[in-house]
Amino acid sequence: MSKNTSGIVSKVWSFCNPLRDVGVGYGDYLEQLTYLLFLKMADEYGKPPHNRKLNIPKDYNWESLTSQKGAELEFHYATLLRELSTQKGILGQIFTKSQNKIQDPAMLAKIIDMIDSEQWLVMGADVKGDIYEKLLEQNAQDVKSGAGQYFTPRSLIRAMVECIQPQPMRTIADPACGTGGFFLAAYDYLVSNNKLDKDQNRFIKLKTFFGNEIVAGTRRLALMNLFLHNIGDIDSDNFISPADSLIAASTVTYDYVLANPPFGKKSSQTFTNDEGEQEKEDLTYNRQDFWATTSNKQLNFVQHIRTMLKTTGLAAVVVPDNVLFEGGAGETVRKKLMETTDLHTILRLPTGIFYAQGVKANVIFFDNKPASKDPWTKETWVYDYRTNIHHTLKKNPLKLDDLRDFITCYNPSNRHNRKEIFNTKTNPEGRWRKFTYDGIIGRDKTSLDITWLKDKSLADLDNLPDPDVIAEDIIENLEAGLESFREIIRSLNAK
Repeated sequence: MSKNTSGIVSKVWSFCNPLRDVGVGYGDYLEQLTYLLFLKMADEYGKPPHNRKLNIPKDYNWESLTSQKGAELEFHYATLLRELSTQKGILGQIFTKSQNKIQDPAMLAKIIDMIDSEQWLVMGADVKGDIYEKLLEQNAQDVKSGAGQYFTPRSLIRAMVECIQPQPMRTIADPACGTGGFFLAAYDYLVSNNKLDKDQNRFIKLKTFFGNEIVAGTRRLALMNLFLHNIGDIDSDNFISPADSLIAASTVTYDYVLANPPFGKKSSQTFTNDEGEQEKEDLTYNRQDFWATTSNKQLNFVQHIRTMLKTTGLAAVVVPDNVLFEGGAGETVRKKLMETTDLHTILRLPTGIFYAQGVKANVIFFDNKPASKDPWTKETWVYDYRTNIHHTLKKNPLKLDDLRDFITCYNPSNRHNRKEIFNTKTNPEGRWRKFTYDGIIGRDKTSLDITWLKDKSLADLDNLPDPDVIAEDIIENLEAGLESFREIIRSLNAK
């Protein structure tokens, strides 16, 4: 990071703690920063050498903010947010349901002055993106904000993208895109690994990425995150829909789907009962193109993602353990997925890498195929990066280098030329194994929850992990148990 960039990051960060002291969390600050940055950059686009005509009303543009102070500024800012939320296009989308969370006019004026002192358009996309991504990550770490569920570890995303190796002039979708992490990693990969011509650059900017995000605040952050990384344009069509992607089949199919659908097994909607109390009701999506009807959100996303792919499309999806072993609808989905696609790879992930506690997850990689009377999956390779692996968010966070051996085993350049690895220097425990279709189908409930390594902590009491690692594991298991009990209570209350 350059000295200038570091200075800007420090400047942006300098307001976080004072704002927290008056009750403005990272998420609220991030939202206000999004509104103000967008208006400032729109103002720069309207001046030389760009001279673009944008549909921002003069009474509510950037200059209207910089000319106000005190109580007048606070009143004008609140009016501006309300008025801009009614506009069309990406402008209205950025300001949807916007509110002023900074009630101190003096602090608001300082933030406006800070943003006004920089020329944002002359910065590289990596600079603007670095600033915003760091704020997003800090927001995810803030337990009270609950934003962690929308933030997938960037090291895991990059590993998934390196395995898929997206190519130029192809489309990439994410039906639950959060703050846009998969899009940004794919963009970086495309730009870094290809000499792109004018048409390819334009396609990446405006026609490559498509997503859904039903949470208005998270969707706003995604739109701004992509915009700051040079994806999309200030007056381009919106490419992140606010619609629930599971409601209906996609009208368009895509070349790649990269996703980490939201954690939690149940899909639910909130409604108000006759007593005026809010309750949740399980959602079951009755879709003709689904193999199984279920309220299990994760199984629904797996089914939906398969329908989103072109017949030549590739997918990499983060799923919790229950998708690999659950009976009933789960077994049906696994069988159908193996029949209609080539489910060729599973990466078992360690605990302690997500901001949501108690999560045991995996990445499944599958290639869509045309209709066939014979199953497309011939063998499934499993990489166990969970057994005897310990990560924590602060002391030992997951890094891309930790997944480098998996990427090597995956062999992205020719995944059909793979070898099982046993007791080598880089893979002493033999974490990479292959399992045949017949072998998997013969397992109870067609379970893909496959393990073969021994847990050393159970076998060797003299080689226990550090106490803080053991404590983290206990917390993870307790959280997972509590969530299971919550599911049971929700099911009982729904009956």
